[in-house]
Amino acid sequence: MEYVQLTNVRKCFGEEEVLKRLDFSMEQGMVYGIVGNNGSGKTVLMKCICGFLPVTEGLVRVGGKYIGKEADFPESIGVIIETPGFLANLSGRRNLEILAGLKGKLGREDITEVLLRVGLDPGLKKPVSKYSLGMRQRLGIAQAIMEEPEFLILDEPFNGLDRHGVEEIRSLILEEKQKGKTILLASHNSEDIRILCDRVFEMDAGILREVDRKA
Repeated sequence: MEYVQLTNVRKCFGEEEVLKRLDFSMEQGMVYGIVGNNGSGKTVLMKCICGFLPVTEGLVRVGGKYIGKEADFPESIGVIIETPGFLANLSGRRNLEILAGLKGKLGREDITEVLLRVGLDPGLKKPVSKYSLGMRQRLGIAQAIMEEPEFLILDEPFNGLDRHGVEEIRSLILEEKQKGKTILLASHNSEDIRILCDRVFEMDAGILREVDRKA
């Protein structure tokens, strides 16, 4: 079943056309990889899908609703795009508690569990300002998955992680796929893409083309 559908999507900033009439769909329970150089349009595409940027033309449909028309944002989504933003003077746990309080779905045990899943100590009192880049990345992933969203957008989720951390987060992403999540993943590492993705697309100057995995 198609969970995400883009129809004739364009995105322009002034005279610059960053996304060029894209038609793209994603089925439920699959991992889609996007590769491409910096400035190719990958992050802009992700921001348009999740409603952070309005499209110039075309339609974006996620989970049965048109983004920007029937809903401002997808109803069930977890996102990590660019550097995750947190309240620097508070602990990672406290940051997650504040975010969880907005919807009131999660209790203390749920937050403990998600911190353990991403390899962070649930009892750590250290403020986020003292976290390493890898710890901040793990916290960002915890924030994205903690409410069990149906759809995940993960832009360079392995930034700042050592080899062991990369292996842990790869396993976590595959676990999320097994739960039936739809996942859109961008990574500069071809090994991440090879291991995790069912289908791979290359973004080049605003044009999206599927990559032949057998080539």
